[in-house]
Amino acid sequence: MLNLLFFLVSLPEMDQIDYIVRESGEQAIEQVPGGGLMRFLYGGNPLGKLALWMLIKRKLFSQIGGWYMSSKRSAKRVAPFVKDYNVPIEIYYSPGVGYKSFNQFFYRKIKPEYRPIEEGVVSSADGKILVFPEIKDSHQFFVKGQPFDINTFLNDVTLAEQYLDGAMAIIRLAPVDYHRYHFPISGQVSENTKIRGAYYSVSPLALRKRLEIFCENKREFAIVNSKDNGKVLICDVGATLTGSIIQTYQSNTNIEKGDEKGYFAFGGSTLILLFEKGKVTFNDDLISNTKAGFETTIKMGEQIGV
Repeated sequence: MLNLLFFLVSLPEMDQIDYIVRESGEQAIEQVPGGGLMRFLYGGNPLGKLALWMLIKRKLFSQIGGWYMSSKRSAKRVAPFVKDYNVPIEIYYSPGVGYKSFNQFFYRKIKPEYRPIEEGVVSSADGKILVFPEIKDSHQFFVKGQPFDINTFLNDVTLAEQYLDGAMAIIRLAPVDYHRYHFPISGQVSENTKIRGAYYSVSPLALRKRLEIFCENKREFAIVNSKDNGKVLICDVGATLTGSIIQTYQSNTNIEKGDEKGYFAFGGSTLILLFEKGKVTFNDDLISNTKAGFETTIKMGEQIGV
């Protein structure tokens, strides 16, 4: 069973997603591990739907995966992963005795000089980003899914009203990415709110079939009350084999842009940033890339808007 769990997230690269490299503006290809599996589970195959409902989306499946990735047995997976995905290990802090588990490696800390904090509103994490000056525009990208339902997403109609006409950024973290996430602006941060949910994959192959995954998965959010950007909501979305979402910040305190908010244990996952109407203007390159149907590479601390 444990070997099967790792196998499912380490399948040969069977599908691809085009994206834009921000530094160069050039188009590149992301090889998506397990593309065939994603099509089987999320593409409408009756057997795939049954497997998704009976096993993959269940908490127990991800809990077992999380347990294994925190065990000493999983440490042997670190070296092959670093080699296969060309992880620049030198930019991260590492224990002198080596990583004791794959999860300890997975949520490794980065050396701050490699993630300078820029002016304006910055990215909360490393990954690939989509931006929507108006939330309702998201259906134009996820053309095969349902419109993004902010009421269901926040599970709070009154709170959702603050963001109905606002803007949204979606930052997708792949397993190879740095998996700690940070505050995109300075201000006073609220307590953490948890919303129970399933554990569907947030692979782009799954999301393009079912955008409503964001409204069904386990998720947690906090709100930063800022001077210049209003009340910015930061939501951490869990996924298949994401063993845990760990918050490391202290609620009801003043935080600085770039301070750590928390981290994801093993598994690809997503951050969603919501802004009130008129409180952010996203960078032009991110807007144009999203309109053209492409995600853009992003690093934590890099400006995404003003």
